Amino acid sequence: MTQDQETQQVIAANFSAGATPVAGEDPGMSRILRRETHSSRAGASVIAAILVIVLCGYALLEAGVRAIGQPPWLIDPTTAAERIIALPNGISPLLLGASGAVVAMAGLFFLLHAVLPGRRARHLLRDPRTAVVVDDEVLASALARRARTAANVTQEQVMVVVSRQLVVVNVRPTSGSRVSEEAVLTAVQAELEQMSPVPMPAVRVNLATSGVIGA
Repeated sequence: MTQDQETQQVIAANFSAGATPVAGEDPGMSRILRRETHSSRAGASVIAAILVIVLCGYALLEAGVRAIGQPPWLIDPTTAAERIIALPNGISPLLLGASGAVVAMAGLFFLLHAVLPGRRARHLLRDPRTAVVVDDEVLASALARRARTAANVTQEQVMVVVSRQLVVVNVRPTSGSRVSEEAVLTAVQAELEQMSPVPMPAVRVNLATSGVIGA
């Protein structure tokens, strides 16, 4: 499934559920929304293209030099092929292992860029008129403010982590004061419902067992 199809399926599911529409739910806006919520693969594609061009250009150069009877520029293609076939003979194990590790890391880099969805830390917000894309850090800041108000603690005692499917609220209560986990959970969920991010993440509240000494 392509990223465009995935974005359209999320939009269609929200629309069929009768929710307030996300701006740009028409197919013409889905590509723009995907660009804002997914990282580009242009960089990896350019690197791969440059590597292929360089290797093909070098092979063509060596073949041309050999065809006119001149000495090889770096290494004769026949000699290079024989050395590759003879591996691991003629090369130190350390150099062979290092070369293999570099090739494996390069292959893993391109494989992960091709397979992983490459989502950015962003959510869509429901708005019938405009396309609204907000960073997860902004969502975390708003949710942390609501959580510390519900818990009656300071800013340093609340930490919120927002991911695509989950919001984790970590609260360190003040020593001697009781914090209701249910109250914090309800307040954060109400704030999320008001903002209506897409997709809507679940909420988990963690209360620390050790308190903070109040000022």
